[in-house]
Amino acid sequence: MVGVFYLIFSLASIPMDLVEAGFGWAQHFVGSYIPQGHLHSLIVDGIIGGIGGVVVFLPQICILFFCLSLLEDTGYLSRAVFVMDRLMRHVGLPGKAFITMLSAHACAIPGIMATRGIEDKRDRLVTILTLPLLTCSARLPVYAMVTALLFGDEPVKAALLFTAAYSLGIIAVLVCAFVFKRTILSGQSKPLVMELPSYKIPSFRTAFLITYDRAKIFVKKAGTVILLISIALWVLATFPTSAPPPQVVQMHQQVKQLTIQGKDSEAKTLKYQANVLEGQYSLEHSYAGQMGKLIEPVVRPLGFDWQIGVGVVCSFAAREVIVSTLAVVYGVGEEVAEDDTDTFYDRLRQTRRSDGTLLFSTATCMSLLMFYVLAMQCLPTLAVTRRETGSWKWALFQLSYMTALAYGASFATYQIVSMITT
Repeated sequence: MVGVFYLIFSLASIPMDLVEAGFGWAQHFVGSYIPQGHLHSLIVDGIIGGIGGVVVFLPQICILFFCLSLLEDTGYLSRAVFVMDRLMRHVGLPGKAFITMLSAHACAIPGIMATRGIEDKRDRLVTILTLPLLTCSARLPVYAMVTALLFGDEPVKAALLFTAAYSLGIIAVLVCAFVFKRTILSGQSKPLVMELPSYKIPSFRTAFLITYDRAKIFVKKAGTVILLISIALWVLATFPTSAPPPQVVQMHQQVKQLTIQGKDSEAKTLKYQANVLEGQYSLEHSYAGQMGKLIEPVVRPLGFDWQIGVGVVCSFAAREVIVSTLAVVYGVGEEVAEDDTDTFYDRLRQTRRSDGTLLFSTATCMSLLMFYVLAMQCLPTLAVTRRETGSWKWALFQLSYMTALAYGASFATYQIVSMITT
């Protein structure tokens, strides 16, 4: 798996750069035909920027599912089920749950639906409650964003961090199942009975078809759910409009003076800085800013500011939305200079708190990663849990325990890493 994740960061870098450049070109091309104003900001920053912030991870997702489908087609993963059966029964999960765990690494919803093959009611319920802890494809953009911020040019370290995130999800499933089977859902799991398929050479055609199917689902989601959320976020981050602060007004006056004096380079730099400050001021006084300020006391102990808090809240609709949220939040109102080559990640790395310290420090990035490894950030999964268990009681329990677990682990991670890196 470390090798697979290494391929994700080494092979995917070129197509990811092409996708990012393509959306950047689209923003520049479309923006050149639309006059500056709300419509320009909506289309360039809200729609193109929001969707582009998520679609850029499509190459990594394709590589991951292509490699996993090859492993599954060889017959290797069926033997992994057999090998894992004894360990899983020790923690309270049936061997058949391993099949659903494999499905849940694509999406928790088909994994939960696949638990219908587990005969024992308590075994099935424990499996349903713990499956969303496994890393699904919706978490991949979040993992990729954090690892890019920390180890953008170090694929080996990025692969190890990716592996650690996947492993943590598996460990969390085993620990939670162990607790549940000895408290609220006590009982012994039934032994596994299955027929092992023979080893065979994998079909590349099957792997390509599976990869294409997962890619199509991802793009469709980006074109519907994420598009609508990006537009909604743009509205929240843009309105109500507010007059620029005196500092920005003064900077624009200086820009005019520098232009008259023929100092175009200095005027251009100062204008860019003024536009950034004006965008940040407008965002802070917008509806999104007000919502973020309201929840900031809750997320501050995790190392998050109010802007990341907005992303966390919005991502309850879909985990990967936090990436497009940050793309919109840090893009609204910013007029990038023509010679500015900073990418979205460069801007995130340079973002600072009010006290001047870096926002996306190692401690904050690790805390954010820990939160998304363990948190229930998917409303459709909750709906499927309710349908499969026949009660909102278990769905709400799933949401509550996963949120508490994620918050506690994220808090501990931020405090520990902060002490180590200080």
